[in-house]
Amino acid sequence: METTPQCTNPTHYDSFDDSENGTLLPGLPDDLAPSLLFSLFAIHGVASFIFLLSLPSSPSMSFLLLCTVPLPQTLSLEDPLVFHPESNSWFYGPPISTPRRWCVTGSARGVVYMASGVGSHYQGDIARSMERWDLNKKRESWGWENKAPLKDGRFSREEVEAVGYRGKLCMVNVKGNAVKEGAVYDVELDKWEEMPQGMVAGWNGPAATMDEDVIYVIDEVKGRLSKYDGEKDCWEKVIELEQLKRAEQITAGRGKICAISAKGERIIVVDVRDKPARFWEVAPPPGMEVVAVHVLPRMISRQH
Repeated sequence: METTPQCTNPTHYDSFDDSENGTLLPGLPDDLAPSLLFSLFAIHGVASFIFLLSLPSSPSMSFLLLCTVPLPQTLSLEDPLVFHPESNSWFYGPPISTPRRWCVTGSARGVVYMASGVGSHYQGDIARSMERWDLNKKRESWGWENKAPLKDGRFSREEVEAVGYRGKLCMVNVKGNAVKEGAVYDVELDKWEEMPQGMVAGWNGPAATMDEDVIYVIDEVKGRLSKYDGEKDCWEKVIELEQLKRAEQITAGRGKICAISAKGERIIVVDVRDKPARFWEVAPPPGMEVVAVHVLPRMISRQH
């Protein structure tokens, strides 16, 4: 048995304190709220995904990007929907050339990337495609640009998130603790590379990056949180917890790892700055199933 090495239409609102009426994110456009929330909570990620993008040119500015694909008789959203937490506002990004599901999404250095996927039906050129949206540009110059394609369509099996790491995007083609293939995209050279053997061998669950400098992954079977050592091409154990078993999604920020496990019923926070790492559990909102967690800047409430 093989072992793993261990070592657009901007929308602004008068008030954003919606705690009384149960709004999950303030100011969600009324025409999109029912469809998007159905997609997120009833379909549980099959047709949608959320990820956090931080712009390096402005460390305090972050975006929460909702990118969804059309569903028969339920939702057809061809433009990315963006939430800007510091201004408490929503707006649309540039139209997606081909709305799709089962694709790879991620960000690096303030640029959003989308690779592979399946539209209304399978097309080889879409399954091999790579596009980017540079948020560092002025808004009037926003658009999706075609980049170097993948060598095949093996990354169109399910929706996965690419991880920004030291000027590259790292991704695997299937989730969970299963045999998988990995790929690495160099954002400067616009070139695809093979993923190092040690990296792909230890990628046994959800992954996230801390400041695009350190990759963390949770082995969803063992409940082991590890960080990647690029020089030795191995994973170094940080902590192993029963509570991290069955982890489904993680995010990293401000020295902490936040993980969702037990089918959205648990949120575990690990402070990786402490030696040994310290952890605690945060109760999910009452009566809700957590789909994803993200670290955002503090939101400023506006008064009537």
